[in-house]
Amino acid sequence: MNYFKSFSEKINSGKIGDFTAAALDLFHFQSRNNKVYRDYITARNIQPEKISRLTDIPYLPISFFKSAKVVSGPENQFDQYYSSSGTTGMQHSRHYIWSKAFYLSHAVNLFERVYGSLQDFHILALLPSYMEREGSSLVDMAACFIEKSRSEHSGFYLYEHEALLEKIRVLRAGKRKVLLMGVTFALLDLAEKVADHTDFGNLIVMETGGMKGRRKEMVREEVHDQLKKSFGLDHIHSEYGMTELMSQAYSPGDGRFWETPSLRVLIRDAYDPFHMVKDRSGAINIIDLANVHSCAFLETQDLGKKNKDGSFSVLGRMDNSEIRGCNLMIN
Repeated sequence: MNYFKSFSEKINSGKIGDFTAAALDLFHFQSRNNKVYRDYITARNIQPEKISRLTDIPYLPISFFKSAKVVSGPENQFDQYYSSSGTTGMQHSRHYIWSKAFYLSHAVNLFERVYGSLQDFHILALLPSYMEREGSSLVDMAACFIEKSRSEHSGFYLYEHEALLEKIRVLRAGKRKVLLMGVTFALLDLAEKVADHTDFGNLIVMETGGMKGRRKEMVREEVHDQLKKSFGLDHIHSEYGMTELMSQAYSPGDGRFWETPSLRVLIRDAYDPFHMVKDRSGAINIIDLANVHSCAFLETQDLGKKNKDGSFSVLGRMDNSEIRGCNLMIN
């Protein structure tokens, strides 16, 4: 636990230093202390001591979180976990964590790095389905944001669309910005209730992904265009995160997400998982240094690309991959 604490303190203090050096240090730690990851490395006949570049690090398929306890230490030291959403009958991921307090403080730091102090916002969280089950990291993050905003108007909503719209109307003329965080299908349901030519003032709408079988699948541009039209906004913001990550990335519009001091995205060939590519789309690999306690090097089932301006885009899900409860939209 001492390693987790000292490494996480560097992350929260912004003193990670050189990302590559920190990632390689964490890789060597996890290759020794994470049994699931160590067995995976051994099965691929990789010698960890010979790894000196990020592109050579083996990335653990994210599906291991469905079948194993992916932790960097004795399993009996981990009892808290977050679980993924999904449709009935789907096997859910479990991400065992060492410190909920670290996760939440890190989430606050990442948000405020992009958007400024949470005290400048009223936080309205529209997260049905996530709130109706236990173990959602998104709900915990939203609850933390609501508390940190110190606004009596901040809070959660399930299906009270008229009450939520009235709350936004009441707050639109205030000094604080209004952040409406919502799962995609719920935002679309809400948008259908908006009257024409409604002025929502300084509203920011942030979709967190997720159709969950409630609506037909739509490309991100189609979703954003519909939301922009309904709410009279120029941009729709997005949050990219998942149960298996401790870090989130944000997009202020156009579906372009930005890496953070703790998170990097690499693109692998969709047909050759061990080959990294540049200047074209492929499947997303993620390094999340905040996953100090589990596995920081993950092979996801999301398709994406790196953009010339340094941002990355999430294009959808790989064919034949299990549909997740979040980020279901394709491009």
